Amino acid sequence: MSDPAAEPIALYDAAGHQIGTLARGEVYARSLWHGSAGVLLRSVDGTRVHVHRRADTKLVMPGVHDCVAGGVVDPGETPAQTAARELAEELGVRGVELTPVLSRAWESGPGPGLGGPQGLRCHLFAFEARWDGPVVTQASEVAESWWMPVDELRARLADPAWPFAPDSRILAEWWLARL
Repeated sequence: MSDPAAEPIALYDAAGHQIGTLARGEVYARSLWHGSAGVLLRSVDGTRVHVHRRADTKLVMPGVHDCVAGGVVDPGETPAQTAARELAEELGVRGVELTPVLSRAWESGPGPGLGGPQGLRCHLFAFEARWDGPVVTQASEVAESWWMPVDELRARLADPAWPFAPDSRILAEWWLARL
């Protein structure tokens, strides 16, 4: 298995434009702008959201809960291509329509599992998909996963003791406020 910190990722400027390529570990250590795209997977009837716990071996935010299958934008990829790739890799879901729902800049600030001393600086590109088929997770990305009723996700996000990926929280809270 390759070293994830050595993998090249797309480097962004503060305005959200791809400007080059750099190793993931260096981007994180220096708190440089990069892009991340992900998919909130809902049941076809919209009553459930797919939730997972991130693998404990992830470079950032290991072991926390998440409701977005996603990852960093690779060199030469568009955010939509990244979202489709990540959905297929992490949850085994392919061939679904991806609807863009949110795009915004995000800075985490410092903290454990959040990159370098200044934290992470990322342009988030979020999509939604509907799916009732099988979900087949990738062990290196996902420790466990399940479908959660929308109301339960809302209640869990309101509990500060429930460890949840802060970048995905932005999408989830934005999305839940519009239901």
